[in-house]
Amino acid sequence: MAYQTIDNVRVWGKPDEGALAQAKICAEYGQVVQTLLMADHHKGYSQPIGGVVVYDGQISPSGVGYDIACGNKAVRTGLSAKDVKPKLPQIMDQIARKISFGVGRINNEKVDHELFDDPDWDVFKAVGVQEHDKLKLLARNQLGTVGSGNHFVDLFEEAETGALWVANHFGSRGFGHKTASGFINLAAGRAFLANAPGEKMDQPPVLLDLNSELGEMYYRAMKLAGRYAYAGRDEVMRQVLKILGTGAELEVHNHHNYAWKENHNGREVVVVRKGATPSAPGQIGFIGGSMGDISVIVRGKDSAENREAYYSTVHGAGRLMSRTQAAGKMNWKTRTRSGGLITPEQMAAAVSAYGVELRGAGTDESPFVYRKLQEVLDAHAETVEVMHGLKPVGVCMAGADEFDPYKD
Repeated sequence: MAYQTIDNVRVWGKPDEGALAQAKICAEYGQVVQTLLMADHHKGYSQPIGGVVVYDGQISPSGVGYDIACGNKAVRTGLSAKDVKPKLPQIMDQIARKISFGVGRINNEKVDHELFDDPDWDVFKAVGVQEHDKLKLLARNQLGTVGSGNHFVDLFEEAETGALWVANHFGSRGFGHKTASGFINLAAGRAFLANAPGEKMDQPPVLLDLNSELGEMYYRAMKLAGRYAYAGRDEVMRQVLKILGTGAELEVHNHHNYAWKENHNGREVVVVRKGATPSAPGQIGFIGGSMGDISVIVRGKDSAENREAYYSTVHGAGRLMSRTQAAGKMNWKTRTRSGGLITPEQMAAAVSAYGVELRGAGTDESPFVYRKLQEVLDAHAETVEVMHGLKPVGVCMAGADEFDPYKD
């Protein structure tokens, strides 16, 4: 097996001591069946990014995290990349103008959706009318917006055929963030919309019994946030395909911050994946690299190691340095940064050398802050097979200094 077991935590790739310490804490609380770290792991809030915790009858709002149902949608279009490249600057300009990145909405084309008639909105009514109305309004206002942080809309060239792919990456936006913080508040005895003290990086996980009233409410709310994230990624993809004047020949769509009820080893468990892609045998997923590296379409293997990974794999390359390390500390009064390890000039040169047409993004998302994707894929060679290698040709993200409380 390619993983090692350290204090009952199954670890793929090189162990990061901070993330491993968090995983060990997670393993000690609640009805834990197994704790795992994927090869792209690094520290997160409470449960590490790239961390998977399998529970018997419990669910963790802090484990799923604030960006409930963050994930990717990728489609292979009917176009070839070579036909698009001559007009790529204009296309990327259109994407940057049309799609709303960051906090606000740059267009007034609010999206209506049958999701807003979903009966699971009653969960929030049970919390309170004010809470329900605030969250539903926020959800309506942000549907189809991408946000900031590491969230993107990218164009790719498929290595084997030259086909043009489009992918996006984001989750349930402010609605998911307030859902997570609201249930963490309720679990601590605070009001849903209270100003919480905030999670400490290494605090134990917040756990709810699934058969409790609060646990059932959170599970329904989380699933609603998951459907909302799917709807948002569908809408952004629709807009980009319209700009390109093409359709989708193949679609790949998956969450990587979520909790699933699954059957493993003959019993039903709850698998909480934070920054980890589901990889059941035959299941297809998208895994993104940095803007100076490949991304891939993968398929889960029917292997002993994949079973021992609880059908989980990486969700990206994994960060090597924090946002503040890379970009420096931000002074929001003067809107200036200081102390960053990566300069805009270094980033621009690296992205240009890789042949990417870039819109937005700060040095905290530069290629230098991520591992090479192939390294973490190699660690999971027995869990997933790579179907398609995708080279980025166009990347669009929020601006370098865009403040977004819901970014990731």
